[in-house]
Amino acid sequence: MNATNRIAVVTGAGTGIGKATSLALLQAGYSVVLAGRRIEPLQQLVQEAGVSESRTLVMSTNVSDPDAVAALFAATKTKFGRLDVLFNNAGVGAFAVPLEDLSYQEWRTVLDTCVTGTFLCTQHAFRMMKAQNPRGGRIINNGSISAHTPRPNSAPYTAAKHAITGLTKSTSLDGRSFDICCGQIDIGNAATDMSATMATGMPQANGTIAAEARFDVKHVAEAVLYMANLPLDVNVPFMTVMANQMPFMGRG
Repeated sequence: MNATNRIAVVTGAGTGIGKATSLALLQAGYSVVLAGRRIEPLQQLVQEAGVSESRTLVMSTNVSDPDAVAALFAATKTKFGRLDVLFNNAGVGAFAVPLEDLSYQEWRTVLDTCVTGTFLCTQHAFRMMKAQNPRGGRIINNGSISAHTPRPNSAPYTAAKHAITGLTKSTSLDGRSFDICCGQIDIGNAATDMSATMATGMPQANGTIAAEARFDVKHVAEAVLYMANLPLDVNVPFMTVMANQMPFMGRG
């Protein structure tokens, strides 16, 4: 099956990594279901891509809402009939505050979006991928450098991304018998609007503030596209893509 008749779902598709990856998939010939909380950036993405509406589906989706996720995958099945790639990209962080000052609601928002949202989307993708013909597909989870090493005052986001690593491993194992591959991409300092403060100064483990290097988000999109294009007898369980000069190796 070539890319011109492959179907991908991207969550958090309207901005940043999700937008860059969605554009790369569309340019490679995929039809893409664009899911995000706000509909306007998704519609703008379709216009920017300059592709036929027959190759896209725009869905306003809160991935932490089980009903919204069910509607997303039902609409995908109705329009395209199958699913080849799911990029679980949607995520959110909390303000960097001392652990003891973090509110319960902030904790829940991060875990519900990053972990529960990824699980719900994965669950629906499994159901489609196991039942379709040809069987199988690929799930790619957006992890983070925080899935390895935390930043200061990042308990909810770090906990969530560690949980994604466990979910990636379980998904890979449970999907193996059904030709479902699952891998994770851990990203360090891709240049997006969300990471703009990294260029001016980020808290370091020794208590200082330092500017950190970033890299072009297009390289993340290229990496996800590489994973997506692999045949289903090949998997990349984990890939790290990071700015070479960022203080990760030896952090702390």
